[in-house]
Amino acid sequence: MNCPLCEATSNPFHQNKFRSYSRCTNCFAIFMDFEYRPTNEEEKKRYLEHNNDILDTNYQNFLKPIVEKVIQFQTPEDSGMDFGAGPGPVVAYLLKQSGYEICLYDPYFHPNEENLSRSYDYIILTEVVEHFHDPKKEFQKLHSLLKPKGRLYILTHPYDDSIVFENWYYKNDQTHTFFYTKNTFDWIKSFFEFQSLEILDRIILFQK
Repeated sequence: MNCPLCEATSNPFHQNKFRSYSRCTNCFAIFMDFEYRPTNEEEKKRYLEHNNDILDTNYQNFLKPIVEKVIQFQTPEDSGMDFGAGPGPVVAYLLKQSGYEICLYDPYFHPNEENLSRSYDYIILTEVVEHFHDPKKEFQKLHSLLKPKGRLYILTHPYDDSIVFENWYYKNDQTHTFFYTKNTFDWIKSFFEFQSLEILDRIILFQK
């Protein structure tokens, strides 16, 4: 089974009673074996089970660090998009309070295809990239949507070998099909020719 990001070979990595995972021998990503991936209907149902209340303070506090990063580097005049915004686009709500207006795209909840034909100074992906079934295609799309010097602001939980995968909460969501390591992000930076990469705990910043 080849890695859906870098297409290198993989080895079996973990199996439990629900599903199995492989690990790439090149970029060291971990991915759910293809036969266990959820269908579109299963994905949408699971997303609707998440806390999607934009007024929930715990949900807001969870996302504020990435919102603060956007405000640090972007101006209200910059063009931005929340990619994979979900049914409750909290990031857009929080940014609006600081004078920012951003576009929304989500294949299930905001299928605004016209927003994929524009270009952006920044794109935000909060708890999105771990859902990618075809991460190579998705990162190619994201790269093409960015203007020169544009930034990707990603919130996810990277994997490292200090984590006991069997006990890792992040794998328990059946819609989390692809997990990144530092090596994985380094591969993305190199392959797509991003100019810079910063990994700040759970916030990952790419600049074109």
